[in-house]
Amino acid sequence: MDIGNKIRSIRNRKKITIAQMCEATGLSKGFISNVENNNTSPSINTLNIIAEFLKVPLPYLLLEKKQHMRVVRKDARRTSSLKNLKIEHLTSKGPLRMMIVESPPGFSIGEDELHAHEGEECHLVLEGKVLAEQGEDSIIAEEGDSFSWNASVPHSVKNIGDTKSVILIAIYSDTKLEDLL
Repeated sequence: MDIGNKIRSIRNRKKITIAQMCEATGLSKGFISNVENNNTSPSINTLNIIAEFLKVPLPYLLLEKKQHMRVVRKDARRTSSLKNLKIEHLTSKGPLRMMIVESPPGFSIGEDELHAHEGEECHLVLEGKVLAEQGEDSIIAEEGDSFSWNASVPHSVKNIGDTKSVILIAIYSDTKLEDLL
């Protein structure tokens, strides 16, 4: 972990001097310098004092870089196509994926053979009209409607409108994308 550099970065971004930090926390300049240079590992209690002074949650100081906020800019989104679908990926790596999925009229995922995989799904219809079915449940969803389900129960989503459907889908699963759609 690179806690020291994170503390230094936050302190500098907030334009706080080491002297100000020492005065407010009761910690010595040498100790804070050693912490910021990763030459010493402070106790959880000391980290909590530093976190409270910097006004950041203690767990934030303990996060690894890969656990920090990830940003995907609109012009940098990855797009792909799969089974006649246009997919715009809104998130980067991880078990939580969000995408905008565009499908032509009449297209269905799971129509011939119901679809199932591990995880949870949430759908928000942005455009069009779809028929969503899971087990004995079925609904027609239109713009602004949303539905969610445990994806391990067989399901299907079909564009039943005369125009393309556009759906924002959030999936929480460790399964590869190709196996989800």
